[in-house]
Amino acid sequence: WAVLVAGALMGAGDVIAQQLVEQRGLRGHQCPRTLKMMAIGFCFVGPVVGSWYRILDWLIPGNTKVVAVKKVILDQGGFAPCFLGCFLAVTGATNGLSLQENWSKIQQDYMDALMTNYCIWPPVQIANFYFVPLQHRLAVVQCVAIIWNCYLSWKANRM
Repeated sequence: WAVLVAGALMGAGDVIAQQLVEQRGLRGHQCPRTLKMMAIGFCFVGPVVGSWYRILDWLIPGNTKVVAVKKVILDQGGFAPCFLGCFLAVTGATNGLSLQENWSKIQQDYMDALMTNYCIWPPVQIANFYFVPLQHRLAVVQCVAIIWNCYLSWKANRM
């Protein structure tokens, strides 16, 4: 279920990026791009993030305020930087970039994306880890992530 939600919401984020941010209009909409972003959600984002939440809950069990802060520190200090780099690499590869082009794109976009991540995700994750049961965390993140996915789609598909 979480994988399906992640794929659908990655697709929704791309549609929003193309229509509202890039203002492509219906005729200019790149359907293959939306399908690629959905595939990345189904095959990469959903499984990786869903697994990460299970691992994080195993590493730091509980849902007290202190536990939530510890989880956010590990999530945002360790997982987020690695995941973001991998996400940019995967989107570059699916966009047909060569290894050198992909590396250049990652170097160009990574720090800006990571700083934007830090503006959005720590407060969301504190609430998520403190109030939300494990089985619903990915869904909560993906709902907030419609905006994040829009940003990532725009960032990853700017050439």
